[in-house]
Amino acid sequence: MKDKIIEELRKVYDPEISCNVYDLGLIYDIDVEHFPKVTITHTLTSAWCGFADEIVVMIEKAGLDGGANAVDVVTTFDPPFTMDSVPEETKLMLGWI
Repeated sequence: MKDKIIEELRKVYDPEISCNVYDLGLIYDIDVEHFPKVTITHTLTSAWCGFADEIVVMIEKAGLDGGANAVDVVTTFDPPFTMDSVPEETKLMLGWI
């Protein structure tokens, strides 16, 4: 079940970076303890992200498409997103290193 949600999250792209939210390191936790209700905790690249509402809706949809019947999307800035949050393989793929 968690793998299916991750698969769906990889279809959710941050429009400003053209990378999916999962591989970008924006997903902090996927809690499936009470499945089919899940909680997805994520951050944004910036607290002033103009696409924040759209990204939250797409994350919720990814959880539902992944098999959940209820999704609680929690946005946090603790810890804040930094370039250190991006996995090395994603940095390589994007040509950032």
